[in-house]
Amino acid sequence: MIEPRKGTPSPRLMESEFRRRFLNRFQDKAFDALRPELDRIAAAAWDAYEHQRKAPRTRKAGAAFKDPNYELSVDWLAARDAIHAAQMRHDDPDGPARILLISGSSRSEHTCPGEMSKSYRLTRIAQDALDRTDGVKTTVLELHRLASEYGRVIHPCKACFSTSPALCHWPCSCYPNYSLGQVDDWMNEIYPMWVEAHGIMIVTPVNWYQVSSPIKLMMDRLVCADGGNADPTLTKGKDAALAKALELEGWSYPRHLAGRLFSVIVHGDVEGVENVRRSLSDWLCYMHLEPAGALAELDRYIGYWKPYALSHAELDADEAVQEEVRNAARTLLEAVMLKRNGQWVSAGKELSQPRQK
Repeated sequence: MIEPRKGTPSPRLMESEFRRRFLNRFQDKAFDALRPELDRIAAAAWDAYEHQRKAPRTRKAGAAFKDPNYELSVDWLAARDAIHAAQMRHDDPDGPARILLISGSSRSEHTCPGEMSKSYRLTRIAQDALDRTDGVKTTVLELHRLASEYGRVIHPCKACFSTSPALCHWPCSCYPNYSLGQVDDWMNEIYPMWVEAHGIMIVTPVNWYQVSSPIKLMMDRLVCADGGNADPTLTKGKDAALAKALELEGWSYPRHLAGRLFSVIVHGDVEGVENVRRSLSDWLCYMHLEPAGALAELDRYIGYWKPYALSHAELDADEAVQEEVRNAARTLLEAVMLKRNGQWVSAGKELSQPRQK
């Protein structure tokens, strides 16, 4: 059995530093009268941290798993149930055509920027075009809520997949980690949105030649959808050595989102739109999603080298880009309808690839 490589410094804290960090969130004067209670809560939190109780509430996995007696987190089991329900909605031939629209900018008027984003406006333009068709259900994922809504978090990917795909569970089992305070992870709500969708449209600005921070967080956490292990009992939770052995025995790399259709809208102001659009498209194709068509992929500058203060006015005036976004949405919907009716040709999908990863 191949042993995992180790050697990084320990991140474990002394109790004094743990208490300082834990209590630091209670700076508001409203908490001053509650210091004795907070001290007791901090002591309980330290006990959970010291004993590394990542998932304090578990139950036996059950007959659907390799080891039915293994104790699995109730949070993970609930996330799994939500994904299975979403897959049933996706597979229902009598259900609506489901389109997920993702607004990727962090900006909104509800926090420091003081103004809504162009990504959100473009997303709503696309939604309006789609909602004019009967039998379509649109869902909008507003990633700006990560920066403006209490308790909205997408925790970073811990890169279990790089140790072994068998260690990367579908859905992700890294969170919540109660002992580390890594809770309220939004991905357990986002995974079912992707699973139930027949078509996905991503709208993102260019941030430093890359996608926005919220989009990148979501992308990284979707790695478990592309080859991830749907049975954590196979690895006894997070046993890295066991996961490596399982991979070397032969891993099937299940593509949990394969076949869904996509559209990508990238907008910027000075540089980078084409490269970001290509990187998003390449990522989605790598996960075996399928491009809806040439008109469904768009990269445009809005207010090219103009003052940022005028960017919304520039979008108001650019009726062409607004119509291009509508056409991208229409193209995505047309492709979804064709696929659901059995008229979409996915050339090569039955071929066996010599390299899975």
